[in-house]
Amino acid sequence: MKKTILVTGGAGFIGSNFIIHMLQNSASFREAKIINLDKLTYAGNLENLKQVESNPNYEFIEGDICDKKLVDNVFQNHEIDYVVNFAAESHVDRSIQTPEIFVKTNVLGTATLLNSAKSKWLLDEETDSYRAGVKFLQVSTDEVYGSLGESGFFTEETKLCPRSPYSASKASADLLALAYYETFKFPVNITRCSNNYGPFQFPEKLIPLVLNNLASGADLPIYGDGLNVRDWLFVEDHCRAIELVLEKGVLGQVYNVGGKNEKTNLELVQTVVKSFEKLKSCKTCSKIKHIVDRKGHDRRYAIDPSKIEQELGFKPSVSFENGIEKTVDWFLKNADWLENVVSGDYKYYYKNKYGNI
Repeated sequence: MKKTILVTGGAGFIGSNFIIHMLQNSASFREAKIINLDKLTYAGNLENLKQVESNPNYEFIEGDICDKKLVDNVFQNHEIDYVVNFAAESHVDRSIQTPEIFVKTNVLGTATLLNSAKSKWLLDEETDSYRAGVKFLQVSTDEVYGSLGESGFFTEETKLCPRSPYSASKASADLLALAYYETFKFPVNITRCSNNYGPFQFPEKLIPLVLNNLASGADLPIYGDGLNVRDWLFVEDHCRAIELVLEKGVLGQVYNVGGKNEKTNLELVQTVVKSFEKLKSCKTCSKIKHIVDRKGHDRRYAIDPSKIEQELGFKPSVSFENGIEKTVDWFLKNADWLENVVSGDYKYYYKNKYGNI
């Protein structure tokens, strides 16, 4: 029987890449029905999904995961087998300015989804028995663990220690999901991933921001001394990892997903600049500019992905150098997409495509 997957936040960066992967490249779920529920905030862009919008197994629903009536209706009108929750406010800088928005979407929205799925999937309240084969996958972040020193790695057993409103809201959502597993035996998994990069990333994040500034000759801003360290993973590899957890993950378990590519922000920007100059066959005039550091800026993240590697057989397939080149090449070939995002014109795509529904 064909499975149905509800993907929330599927018009965003990782969500859109995941939907494309599942409909075009997945070995286990290629024939699955994908329902994309997205509020279409500033970071949600339906242009990301042009290549699958005519696929008969794809359906888009505009809506907010905090809207209980709408979410309940989605579960009532579709036989949902899996939920993959990407929907979240995700930019740390914005969370410092407006933390209440992050609490609402990331915490209350997750609770709304959990309750709707629980009500639909529950077969026997006395035994907390759920329909076989269903699963709720909460997509989280390594930022919930806080900041590392110069050595060591985050494992699934690392104590949660969020240090920004964004990471605190994601940690809260994770704990809610795990509480549903412990209290109700609700079928849940959590993935916590390192920094993603690749096509369709909104240019408030470092790599597309640098690429946009390189194209215009603007300065390349780096917080503080530029020596904050992050682990980087190409988005297609993240999508493969989520698919594995969806298919094989042990219920109630957390899986860390990392690329084993620790880079300082300064190293990262320098690598992007070199790749840009190589592919453009030119020298850039942009200069790195150190700016006042972000409040509560975590010094280092590094993930130990041993669990997902050993238990589920996951290994990244794209090297850091190759991934950066693929990313730069994509942005160069899709300059119109970037221009539409920067100018806000991408919002007109929805009106033109879906204005009559």
